[in-house]
Amino acid sequence: MVRLIDESNTQVGVVNKTEALNLAREAGLDLVEVAPTSEPPVCRIMDYGKWLYQQKRRIRESHKKSHHHAGLKEIRLTPEIDPHDLDVKLNHARGFIGKGHKVQFTVVFRGRQMLHQDRGYEILNRITESLADIAKVESPGKMAHRRLVLLLVPK
Repeated sequence: MVRLIDESNTQVGVVNKTEALNLAREAGLDLVEVAPTSEPPVCRIMDYGKWLYQQKRRIRESHKKSHHHAGLKEIRLTPEIDPHDLDVKLNHARGFIGKGHKVQFTVVFRGRQMLHQDRGYEILNRITESLADIAKVESPGKMAHRRLVLLLVPK
């Protein structure tokens, strides 16, 4: 004996298994056990292949929506960046942080620019002050070869 739900989602009631199978065959659909632990077990007449396809589609759609997880965005600068150009880069960083990304600022030194590392630290200080309302420093400015790197994360 099983409790049967037909293809239009209405309860038929408690019927014999063979009768439930015959009803499913007549409808051209499958008999699927939905709740095996209940007393009596609940079965539904449905197109099982179509149901599986819809489940896969739902999973695929949910993966699409969660696609842009917190990634790392890099913004490169030089120690001689113009203040207006820095403002443009800061606006880009605001957009990235607003979307939940980490932002890495890299000040690249070339040739004799290595003598003026203090300019790079000044730029990074200005960046941290400008973005302090929406981001916090994950790793402060550190020199790595000819690069000065700062990593910011959303608050």
